[in-house]
Amino acid sequence: MSQFFAIHPENPQERLIKQAVEIIRKGGVIVYPTDSCYAIGCALGDKTAMERILAIRKINLKHHLTLMCADLSDLGTYAKVDNSQFRQLKAATPGSYTFILQATKEVPNRTLHPKRKTIGLRVPDNAIALALLKELGEPMLSSTLMLPEDDEPLTDPYEIRDRLEHAVDLVIDGGWCGTEPTTVIDMTDGVELMRQGKGDAGLFGL
Repeated sequence: MSQFFAIHPENPQERLIKQAVEIIRKGGVIVYPTDSCYAIGCALGDKTAMERILAIRKINLKHHLTLMCADLSDLGTYAKVDNSQFRQLKAATPGSYTFILQATKEVPNRTLHPKRKTIGLRVPDNAIALALLKELGEPMLSSTLMLPEDDEPLTDPYEIRDRLEHAVDLVIDGGWCGTEPTTVIDMTDGVELMRQGKGDAGLFGL
């Protein structure tokens, strides 16, 4: 049975953030709000928790998982970017964008796209998500909370709890997030729009 925390969307309670991060560190899978949709996440190095996320979503790694980051300070550790790309990323973060980037050896191989060795990277503009990431001290492996039988992401925390209370360890109620996913920008070879979502692709001249 999952736990259920109601966390203030603008002033997250530190006590609840610490408890949520402890669940992640112990191998838990959590549902949490972002600036586009609710996401499902776990510790980057936890193979079992990652496999639980893939099973819940019924996807494989040809569907990119995302490194959810508190800021761009981790970028050089986990992704290969040049100065021009870094400036573009800096101009668009935090925000509703997911960037597809070549991963470094610091990213566990099992989390990568099997052929391209790429990973999604994102810095969300959401107080709860950022508080979790700062307390965790490393990126969280994440995916949009889109269940295989649904046409759009889940956005009601109470419905999420009803449907996933036996599949995840924690559901965070951070209010209504919306159902529009991130804009996905592939930066592995130039700049290519892979999915138009909430973020303005015009920032990249697309």
